[in-house]
Amino acid sequence: MSIAIPFGSPLYVMLKPVGSRCNLNCHYCYYLEKGRLYPNQEPLSEELLETFIQQYLEAQTMPEVLFTWHGGEPLLLPLSFYRRALELQQRYARGRQIDNCLQTNGTLLTDEWCEFLRENRFLVGISIDGPQPFHDAYRCRSFEKVMRGVRLLQKHHVEWNAMATVNHLNAAHPAEFYRFFKDIGCQYLQFTPVIERVSQRDGSFVTPLADVTKEPSLCDTSVTPEQWGSFLCGVYDEWVKEDIGRIFVQLFDATLANWAGEPPGICSMSPICGRAAAMEANGDVYSCDHFVFPEYRLGNIRQQSLTEMLYGERQQQFGRDKSASLPRQCRECRFLFACHGECPKNRFLKDKYGEPGLNYLCKGYQQFFAHVASDMDFMKAELDAGRSPANLMFRSSSD
Repeated sequence: MSIAIPFGSPLYVMLKPVGSRCNLNCHYCYYLEKGRLYPNQEPLSEELLETFIQQYLEAQTMPEVLFTWHGGEPLLLPLSFYRRALELQQRYARGRQIDNCLQTNGTLLTDEWCEFLRENRFLVGISIDGPQPFHDAYRCRSFEKVMRGVRLLQKHHVEWNAMATVNHLNAAHPAEFYRFFKDIGCQYLQFTPVIERVSQRDGSFVTPLADVTKEPSLCDTSVTPEQWGSFLCGVYDEWVKEDIGRIFVQLFDATLANWAGEPPGICSMSPICGRAAAMEANGDVYSCDHFVFPEYRLGNIRQQSLTEMLYGERQQQFGRDKSASLPRQCRECRFLFACHGECPKNRFLKDKYGEPGLNYLCKGYQQFFAHVASDMDFMKAELDAGRSPANLMFRSSSD
């Protein structure tokens, strides 16, 4: 079988070595319920680990390769598993530079774990939702344990970033939210909105693109479009005062990149997607981490290679559909270049013309883009002139 591989297009697979297993049971978690798909799931075997690493490296077209260990909670596996993974990476690297990132809730970190992570240059993502009242409300009152993990990472000089969900509770406090992360020394911050639709029948999460012509039934922790817009504006107003070039907020970086005509670095803000798949512990591969539903299963690495699945026509069409399925309201929007319709999983409303596929967060993004437009224009001009966009701080302070 012949596979056409786009030149210079890196791909990523979010590996779930323990599937959906986790030591916490967070209220809004979209992945815990995947246990229904795999009720007797065993952790990734050493045989499948080697198969995955070999295939993943063979599928790459770039000299740098990123491995992403996700969950569930990947620290439920022992250190010996990751030591073996590093050995296999070197066996099959063939001169490529390999980096690893690991997303964890932080509660299982120890000195031994942190020494390993530092020695092997892991980037660690910590799931934390802001100050203790916001975090503990939906994350099993785990704040103290998570902060203990953060302090251990800092003690051992492990590079880390914060991944925060934005829900109907913390979205109302953007300034307090941002200042918390600044106060604990976080330099890299990314946040994702909680938007999960649930079945009226049994309360399970529904396929992202199912029943797009119907009004969604959202879980009670979901952020509203209005909250999302106000939250983004509020966090931006805190960040822009003095933190450009000092604290990196993923969404703001992506917005500036799109404003400047550069790749945004995250799939949700790109014109196409499909280059970031997910693999379960039994070897099943899905089109995306947010599309782990039977209809988006591409196959299993025991029967098909990652190259066949990820560069095959089915996955390529999944990626192209992001642009092809935009409704008329999006195609006419002056900010289309800035968000490209955002993540397909959130595009379940009808637009003003009655066409399906409008992003649930559209109003919020429009509010944010209008709020930052003049600053983005200025920073783009600074970049075009070879200067730092951080000059915006000096312009703002002199206004």
